[in-house]
Amino acid sequence: MRKIRYAIIGFGGIAEHRIAHEGFGCDRSRFDGHPRAELIGATDANAARRNAVAGLGLMWYDSVDALLSDPEVEAVFIATNNLSHATLGVKAIQAGKHCLIEKPIATSLEDALRLQELARQRGVSLTVDHMMTENAYNRRAQELLAQNAIGAVNDISLHMEFCYGATPDEAATWRCSDPREIGGPIGDVASHCLYMAEFLLQSEVVSLGCVYTPRTLDLAVENGAVVQFTLGNGVQGTARVAFNQPRGGLGGTLTNLGYEVYGDRGALRGYGTLFQLSGHPDEPIGIRLEIDRFTETEPITIDSVQNIYQAVIGDHAASIIDEAPMDGADALHNLELVLGCYASAGQHGALIKFH
Repeated sequence: MRKIRYAIIGFGGIAEHRIAHEGFGCDRSRFDGHPRAELIGATDANAARRNAVAGLGLMWYDSVDALLSDPEVEAVFIATNNLSHATLGVKAIQAGKHCLIEKPIATSLEDALRLQELARQRGVSLTVDHMMTENAYNRRAQELLAQNAIGAVNDISLHMEFCYGATPDEAATWRCSDPREIGGPIGDVASHCLYMAEFLLQSEVVSLGCVYTPRTLDLAVENGAVVQFTLGNGVQGTARVAFNQPRGGLGGTLTNLGYEVYGDRGALRGYGTLFQLSGHPDEPIGIRLEIDRFTETEPITIDSVQNIYQAVIGDHAASIIDEAPMDGADALHNLELVLGCYASAGQHGALIKFH
């Protein structure tokens, strides 16, 4: 099978360690490349990142324009700050490049719709990195819920609460210093919670209300939020997100990133299931999934795992190979929900309805 040739725009920490090392399999001590995709180069606004790119044997491009003008590049993975996603996406699509973009696809629905329409016109594949749906534990959880393993479900709680922004350097990053980036807890991680609730229970959010939590960090963005939502199947849900919760340290933080789904015959609980982990044995914690029967706990075992970033890239590459381009619809929907959270919080928790 031929491999689609990719380049990364924005080579920060996640792009290097998650997308390049894991997603494209550039860390040959752990992975044997990628069966459907090949990373050939990267660029970053910070020229100091050139050494990290060269260290992986990749081509360094001095500018985005140089990268996009290279006919060897068939697709791009855009991993820059949120405000730049739409501008870079437009340039890439106009250059005929297929686009995989870190979420959110844009910071406004108008820009997102423009990207979608341009992609349709140029026949390129457009999607975002909703990688947590590819986690083997989350896929097993979805199967168990579809099989009524805990009975009739009426409630789901998802939580991604951690500490970020407590130091001057973190507070100065684009996520914490500019609300226009929608990179605070709502845009950064409530987005994950919302698409994961929909994935686990196979139903879309039809309404939500959101309120900000008390401020303990001096950030330009929200410190945290609570989102109450209803799915089309009638299940209610809550997402708790925060940048000001230390959770004891790394272990407590990572295991806290998960969910509980409540049925009339049990509760399904995931630990570490809402993060960048895939379940590889060399990761800092072991992801866990269990069913609580209220008198005993049943651990759920997984036979094999897949790297979540490799899976996202593989699906995008396959859509190019099969000439069945993705249309970014899930990205637009998720952005609509995130913007609805901010709109609701600005109105003291007013209910926002969709569809």
